[in-house]
Amino acid sequence: MKINQYGTQSVSPYHKSFEKQTLPTQTAAQQDKVEISAKAKELQKGPDLMKERHEKIARLKAAVENGTYQIDRAGIAEKMVNFYKQQ
Repeated sequence: MKINQYGTQSVSPYHKSFEKQTLPTQTAAQQDKVEISAKAKELQKGPDLMKERHEKIARLKAAVENGTYQIDRAGIAEKMVNFYKQQ
């Protein structure tokens, strides 16, 4: 039996893979980009935010100890209803 090389080419697979590696890629020209969200920027204010929180907590503690702290029952109920409506 005789086998002819009709329509086939002798190609080295190693040569083809080398050509693929040497071709320039489009992704090399792209640059990385970082975007910081508004929430992250707010969290970066760390010491100032913590100072404000400590002051608020101190005011609330003083109001509770003096008996002048008033609970906003209507506001709490409204927020609870809105919370459960969203789910």
